[in-house]
Amino acid sequence: MSELVTFLTALVISMVVIPAMIKVAPRLGMVDLPDSRKVHSHPVPRVGGIGIVVGSLVPIIMWLPLDTTIRAYLFGAAVLLGFGAWDDSRELGHYTKFIGQFVAVLAVVYYGDLHVKVFPFIYSDGVPPSIGKPFTVFAMVGMINAINHSDGLDGLAGGLSILSLACIAYLASLADGTMVVHVAIAALGGVFGFLRYNSHPAQVFMGDSGSQFLGYTLAFLAVALTQNVNPALSPALPLLFLGLPIIDILAVFAQRIYHGMNWFRATKNHIHHRLLGLNFDHYEAVVIIYSVQAFFVVSAILLRYESDAFISSIYLGTCGLLFGFLLFAQRYGWRAHRSNTVSVATRIVQYIYRHKILANGPLYLVGALVPLFFVVVSVGTQDVPIDFAVLSASIGGILLAFLLLGGRSDSLTARAGIYLTAATMVYLASEYSDRFADFLEMIETPLFVIAAIAIALAVRFSNEVRFRTTPMDYLLIVIVISVGFLSRYAVAHQDLAAMLTKLVVMFYGCELLITRMRQRWNPLVVATLISLAVLGLRGLA
Repeated sequence: MSELVTFLTALVISMVVIPAMIKVAPRLGMVDLPDSRKVHSHPVPRVGGIGIVVGSLVPIIMWLPLDTTIRAYLFGAAVLLGFGAWDDSRELGHYTKFIGQFVAVLAVVYYGDLHVKVFPFIYSDGVPPSIGKPFTVFAMVGMINAINHSDGLDGLAGGLSILSLACIAYLASLADGTMVVHVAIAALGGVFGFLRYNSHPAQVFMGDSGSQFLGYTLAFLAVALTQNVNPALSPALPLLFLGLPIIDILAVFAQRIYHGMNWFRATKNHIHHRLLGLNFDHYEAVVIIYSVQAFFVVSAILLRYESDAFISSIYLGTCGLLFGFLLFAQRYGWRAHRSNTVSVATRIVQYIYRHKILANGPLYLVGALVPLFFVVVSVGTQDVPIDFAVLSASIGGILLAFLLLGGRSDSLTARAGIYLTAATMVYLASEYSDRFADFLEMIETPLFVIAAIAIALAVRFSNEVRFRTTPMDYLLIVIVISVGFLSRYAVAHQDLAAMLTKLVVMFYGCELLITRMRQRWNPLVVATLISLAVLGLRGLA
């Protein structure tokens, strides 16, 4: 199974599940209300975690061998999803949440037999299971809560998890750790689908169902990577690739103990709270935390075989500098800005939104690339099979008649015609491009890379494009699952994943143009009709 298909399956399912859950969140009571401890000022649905979990687990269930370890992982994930959704709806107490966390982790450690065998600084034959298993339970529950407590700013927990998951997937791929790679990539797809809705200001929060699942998955992968997949890695390496959430929760607990507070009573003394308290704004606080986490992740990759002492010193030294800065700034009243001053980062973002630099420019670029691709492929393919010619002529005739009769270019009928044309062009470019093979090969990859970047920028910075579930999203689910099965049984067909990637980019490019260019005879519609006519005439001639 292709890692790409795993990622795309998780991505698309997550993007489809979340808007459906947003609609029912108020009826389920799954809405995060503002209070003195929280940063947001209006109610926000906290159902994003359901999309993350469902999107991540579906490709794992479908395509990974369900051995004992994976079955235990899936059971634990389901338990955490249930308890997390319950907490997001009813605000469970900490001790009730601990029950779910321990049930999930105990299944992985004792049924799945996944546990720490080698401790840092202990250079013997390892520790016995009677010590390693209880320690693993404690460490995994701690990581679950570390990610849960880091979920305090829009995009923060998701971004930190992405950095860690990408690092784990890379390190596992170096050692042929197939299971770890696919679980990490599936989780990455689920998180990326969630971040579609979680960029500041967030439309949805992941809630406990998402943050607990990510902490659990990161802990599971960290143990599997360092203890089973590549035991040659330093056992201290998880300090680096799990990064800031570990030291953050330890520092918070230390402060609560020092001040005689309840260990589990929520306070505003996490790193992100302290940065906000120094008058860093939201963007600056997130960028600072991302930067430190990125440093840890890169260090983990470069120093993966270094000594435990060296790795620990890098981690503790960096954390010491960060907390030393926070303590100094708080003690001496240093502030990043005056309370009424807008930061450079915020001014840049506001300028971008106000002038639509990164919305209209990429939109026009996509509006040129997609029609160009349609026309070039329709003319440039060496042969047009008779079945494709008949199909193209039929689609073109129906679409033209529909538009001439007053149909809208953003209707379901027009969308279906454009999507089918996009799929046809991607397939023909892959299989029948001999006529202009050198030219197509030269422009195809750069074109799709540029188009993907432009689509992401146009959607991210446009005030007019709002993410919603469309028929195209459901169509993509069917496609990625179908291609996943095909790639599993048709190993010789190595270009399926590449074709799927191009198809996803082309579909989202078409959807972007359909929603923004509502004129009946816009360039996408005209290029679609011309391309279908050319294919029909060439194949039937």
